[in-house]
Amino acid sequence: MNALTLLPLFGAGLCAGFIDSIAGGGGLISVPALLWAGLPPQIALGTNKFQSSAGTMIAVRHYVRSGLLRGDGIWLAIAITFGSALIGTLTVVRVSNAFLVKLVPWLLLAVALYALLSPGFGRVSGRPRLGAVAFACLAGGALGFYDGFFGPGTGSFWTMAWMGLAGRDLLQAT
Repeated sequence: MNALTLLPLFGAGLCAGFIDSIAGGGGLISVPALLWAGLPPQIALGTNKFQSSAGTMIAVRHYVRSGLLRGDGIWLAIAITFGSALIGTLTVVRVSNAFLVKLVPWLLLAVALYALLSPGFGRVSGRPRLGAVAFACLAGGALGFYDGFFGPGTGSFWTMAWMGLAGRDLLQAT
């Protein structure tokens, strides 16, 4: 890659990292930028996931030390999410580039529309709709697979799941 490609990618990476650190959704910037640079979809998704995973590990370490990761079933949800993400990753590497080239823009559009159309969702906590184990299995399984297969917007979807299914308010969910 030449400097005319690397410079915009660097800028997109900075913007994506900044957005991820605040509210998640940086993949909506980094994945299109990586595809624009000519990377095959699996490589673009993998590159995005690598940088996103590094940021997530740093955040989780901070949250654990601060005592913010607590609640019934959270460690079960993490374990199920990890296993489901592995299955999603194994699935995406078996899907053809031609299919992903057609699918990824539509998935990006769907996630972007979700982000634009639901900014005020869950500002007040509600009643939990699922028990801890059911929540861990449902949210961890579905969102883990999605994250391993595609990824952008997963943090927002987790926030929505914690609010809508586990009864947390926005601050607790994020």
